[in-house]
Amino acid sequence: MRHVRADGYPEFAAARAAHLYRSACLLTGGDTHLAEDLVQETLGRLYVKWGRVSRADNPAGYAQTVLTRTFLAHRRRRWSSERATDTFPDVPDRRHGAETDASLRLTLLQALARLPAKDRAVVVLRYWEDRSVQETAAVMNASSAAVRTRSVRALARLRELLGEDLAEYAAP
Repeated sequence: MRHVRADGYPEFAAARAAHLYRSACLLTGGDTHLAEDLVQETLGRLYVKWGRVSRADNPAGYAQTVLTRTFLAHRRRRWSSERATDTFPDVPDRRHGAETDASLRLTLLQALARLPAKDRAVVVLRYWEDRSVQETAAVMNASSAAVRTRSVRALARLRELLGEDLAEYAAP
């Protein structure tokens, strides 16, 4: 007979999985397959330590930290034989305005993908997750000064990569 957890983990995982996936997509620069793997690994790690995690002040924040560290560890390993590609297999939504939104998302994902992994992690944590410099530093095991430096460098690089392309999407 199969044992079902009654300690809140299934509900937590179901509630946080979509947000973790969106964050993972940003971290991976749009690699949806890697994002799914990172979320699965993150949820697996949380499952093992759920007794301790569930008592933490902010289990959702802990999950984001685990996701970010899992991503950074994956980038360091470089053992994967998968090859990155610049094509996206998803079919765009054809409803009103969705093509522009999809183009904007693809442009932003492609620009994020061109950032170094740690710079990308800083951008996602600071501007997508809306974390403070100190919180970002704690997640990345870095100093606050390093986070600020990476933020400035990453934003400058994004501006350089996006250039005028972003202005065409912002126009009404």
